[in-house]
Amino acid sequence: MTDFLPTQPYKGSRDFYPEDKRVHDFIFAKCREVVQRYGYREYDGPILEPFELYAAKSGEEIVNTQLYSFTDRGDRRVAIRPEMTPTLARMVAAKFQELPKPIRWFSVPNLWRYERPQRGRLREHWQLNVDLLGGDRGLADLEIVQIAVALLSNFGAPKQSFEIRVNHRGLVDALFREELKLEPAAALKLVKLVDAKAKMKPEAYAAGLLTLGLDEKAQARLDAFFALRLENLASEFPGPASAELGTLLQTLGDLGLSEAVRLDTTIMRGLDYYTGLVFEAFDLNPENNRALFGGGRYDNLIGLFGKQSLSGVGFGMGDVTLRNFLEGHRLLPEFSSFADVFVTCPSRNELEAALAISAELRGAGLRVVDALSFEGFGAQLKSAAKQGCVFAVLLGEDEIRRGVLAVKDLRSGQQFEVERRGLAGRLQQSLRPAL
Repeated sequence: MTDFLPTQPYKGSRDFYPEDKRVHDFIFAKCREVVQRYGYREYDGPILEPFELYAAKSGEEIVNTQLYSFTDRGDRRVAIRPEMTPTLARMVAAKFQELPKPIRWFSVPNLWRYERPQRGRLREHWQLNVDLLGGDRGLADLEIVQIAVALLSNFGAPKQSFEIRVNHRGLVDALFREELKLEPAAALKLVKLVDAKAKMKPEAYAAGLLTLGLDEKAQARLDAFFALRLENLASEFPGPASAELGTLLQTLGDLGLSEAVRLDTTIMRGLDYYTGLVFEAFDLNPENNRALFGGGRYDNLIGLFGKQSLSGVGFGMGDVTLRNFLEGHRLLPEFSSFADVFVTCPSRNELEAALAISAELRGAGLRVVDALSFEGFGAQLKSAAKQGCVFAVLLGEDEIRRGVLAVKDLRSGQQFEVERRGLAGRLQQSLRPAL
C-alpha cells in the first residue's frame, strides 16, 4: 500500500486558496489606506532573527514556551519572529542618527508562535504593526488610539460594534508595587494573571491571587482598582499617569470618540516592556466578545542597543481575529469577478485572431483569460464561468469575416455583437459597475 504525503498544512497554519487570499489582501489593503493617511511608511525585516533579540526584548512566556528556535549550520541560535517590535527597535537603533523623527512606521509581517491553535489564535498569522517613535508622549498616544479607531471604522464598523479600552501601566505599578508592596517579579506575575483572567475559571484566578500572597484586604483593594471610574482617577491616583490618561480620554471625547474609547483598569498587557499607555480593542459582538488587538507605550527598547533613547507607542493587529470580527459583523464585501474577459478559440483556425484580441484587451488594462484547448462554445463557456470571468468573446468564422465579435455576458446570459475595433471600449464601459 502506498503512503501518500498529507494534504493538510502544518498544524496552526493555513492554506490561502485564491478566494481566501483575496480576502486577506483586501483586509490589509484597507489597513494600509488608513495608516498611510496618517503619514506612516511601510518597512519589513527578516523572518529569522538572533535568538538573543527575543530573549532580551520579548516576554518570558514567548521566549520559554512559544518561540520557534533552532541552531543553524553555522552554530548560531536563531528564531522565527514571534512579534515585530524587537526587529523594529533593532532597525531604528542601527540607523538612529539618519532617521527623521518622529518615526512613523508600519509593517505587515508573517509571525509564528508555538501555542495551542484555537478560534482567533493560530501558530502562524499576519499582523499589522503600527509604531510611532518620538514626539510628545501625549500627542503620540492620542494619534495611535485614533488610528486604532480609524482602522476598524474604515471597514464600515459602527462604533457600537467595538470598543477601545485604555489603561496606564503607571497606575498598575503604583498599586502593585507601592500599595500592595509586590516585588517586581510578583508584580509581573500579577499583571499576567489579570491579563488572563477572562480566560480562566474564577477559582483558578482566586488561587492565583493567593499564590502571590494577596490577602482579602489586598484583593478588595484590587477589586476597587478594577472598578475605578474616570471621574475618580485623579483623586485616587494623583500623578503623571492619571494626568496623561485623563488628558487622553478628555481629548478623545472632544474629538467625538468617547463612544469608542473608555477607561478600563483591568487592561494590563502581559508583555514586560510596556511603560505607559496600554490598550485593547474589543469586539462587542456577543458571539465573539473578545480582544481583537492591543498595544501600548514602550520607553526602553531602543536603549538596549546602545546609548540612544527614543520613546515609542504602537500596536499589533492580527489577521485572524480581524477577519472573525469582519465576518461576525458582515463587513466583508461581495467581491467582483477574478477576471474580466474569456476569449474563446474553438479551433486552430481562430488562434491568431484570439491571441491578437487577448493582447489588445490586456493592453487596455483588462484581465483576460485565454482558452487553452480547442473545444466547442458550450464547454468553453462553462470554463469561463468556473474561472470567474464576466464576459466571453465568442470567435466564430462568420463574425470575424463581418468585422464584429459576439460577446456573452456571463452574469445575465445576454449576448450582443460589438464591432471589432470598439471591443475594448465597450467592455470597459460595461465593466465599470463590476470593477
